Amino acid sequence: MAIGNKHILFVHDKGQMCNNIIQYSHVYAWAREHHVCTISLRFAYKYQYFRICHTFWHNIVTHAIVKALVRMHILPITHFEVPYVPEAELEKKLTSHTIMAVTGWHIRFYDLFAKYRNDIVRLFSFDAPIEKHVQHLLAEWEQDENNILLGVHIRRGDYKKLMGGCYFFNDETFAKAIHQFQELFPDKHLVVVVCGNVALPKRFLRRQLASVDFVFPEGNPAEDLCALSHCDYLLGPPSSYSLVAAMYHDVPLHFILYADETFTLDDFLSFDTQLRRFDDYFMRPPQHD
Repeated sequence: MAIGNKHILFVHDKGQMCNNIIQYSHVYAWAREHHVCTISLRFAYKYQYFRICHTFWHNIVTHAIVKALVRMHILPITHFEVPYVPEAELEKKLTSHTIMAVTGWHIRFYDLFAKYRNDIVRLFSFDAPIEKHVQHLLAEWEQDENNILLGVHIRRGDYKKLMGGCYFFNDETFAKAIHQFQELFPDKHLVVVVCGNVALPKRFLRRQLASVDFVFPEGNPAEDLCALSHCDYLLGPPSSYSLVAAMYHDVPLHFILYADETFTLDDFLSFDTQLRRFDDYFMRPPQHD
């Protein structure tokens, strides 16, 4: 597909940080393949933790101008709100205007995402102070080869109502999952890095799992994300936060689907596999085998 060099896509949407990363990355991957310019309005002014935020055109002025042009109906806007749309139809919409704003969650180019994943990781690499902070936080645990680091993301909040609360798990569920993981590595000492969008059950987890060392980063969203990305394995309910954490170093990731589930190491999947399955977790309620 031949597309002019002046083709520009301004990508924006509301929602949480890692949803924005996944959304923009799919558009960016398609744009890289077709030599199209993309600018993220979200990372032009919000979540100022990543390399992309310091690149050309990513600033509050660009954000303000483009938003004003959209409000005045000068700049066309194309919405991607329907899931499972074939790539050919997505491309048709992305090329419907030479310069336009793009919004909506359902833009998927999995093969191109995989092709340009290294570029995406560099684009969303963490600012140096964040990496330095996390390296210091985890240094004593990473230097001992007998340790294995499990990153656990406790996601609650809106999950109490989302899809009938099927992914809203209590403290006992997380403790059980950590214990299951510990049994998979009987010759290793388990260190668990716990992050979440709620108050973390520190005392409960330490009481239930006395032989485990816990690290609770409790930093800003990027610091916690960076800490999870440095773990050996990741565990938690389906969430774009865990998914993006896995992206950086292709950390094996298992999504907890039921409170009473059991799992093996084979259930910890690569980032690419989980990315391709991710929509299904939220479009189709989980079913017991």
